[in-house]
Amino acid sequence: MDGRRLLDKLFKATVVALSVAVLLPLFHIVGTIIYEGGRTLLEGGLGFLAGPPPLGIGPALAGSAVLVVLTTLLGVPVAFLTAVLAVEYPESLVGRAAKLLSKSFVEIPTILVGVLMYTLIVVPMGSFSALAGASALAVVILPYVYTYVEEALSSIPRTYREAAFSLGLTRAKALVHVFMGIARRGIATGILIGVAKAAGETAPLLFTIGGGTQTYFRGLGAPIDAVPLLIYQYVQMPSEAYHRTAWGAALVLTLLYLAVFVAVRRAVKEVKY
Repeated sequence: MDGRRLLDKLFKATVVALSVAVLLPLFHIVGTIIYEGGRTLLEGGLGFLAGPPPLGIGPALAGSAVLVVLTTLLGVPVAFLTAVLAVEYPESLVGRAAKLLSKSFVEIPTILVGVLMYTLIVVPMGSFSALAGASALAVVILPYVYTYVEEALSSIPRTYREAAFSLGLTRAKALVHVFMGIARRGIATGILIGVAKAAGETAPLLFTIGGGTQTYFRGLGAPIDAVPLLIYQYVQMPSEAYHRTAWGAALVLTLLYLAVFVAVRRAVKEVKY
């Protein structure tokens, strides 16, 4: 075997070994969650998903669903409109400011967003609330949704834009009837990333929603629980029962992530130019 083939094989072996070394911790984490969480789900059954803590995650699961819906309603329209301004009016002052501010939010620690919403919403209201939590999560998902939507709209070929405008369509009608259809995969991916981010964030919720509630959703102005916050709190408890619940909640959250990604990927077909 000559030197070049030997170096090629050594290089491939090194790449494979490094890839395995990087992926092993991930597989270990996922495997542990499936094993430990699966035991909890098998023992608790549907009662684990619908029951109250400490042996169930019903209020937390319902709270996460409420927070995701509220966050999507608050954050996605703002992110979408900001991306539209940045793409359709890139030279305007508003477009440049929207692009700069949206991308700068990525660098802000999410726990600071929670502290900000604590100051702006929780303190004046005098209570933790679902509204405060959803507002914090909306700020967190803003740059992620914005980035994907902006890239999707920017990737539309110039010829398609010219064809739409040559038909006499206004910029708004071209966006709704032509551009969004072409960029739907990127837009859906951005919304999905935002939903996943909102469902899994913990830090902003520490200062906004209260957590630890034994009841289901009681209104926008009332405290609420969420699965990530429940996991964070329960892993610190000394009791093994709390740890078992935390493992089960972690598996439920992982399965929800997987289900959302698979569903959206299958539902939205790629647009080829």
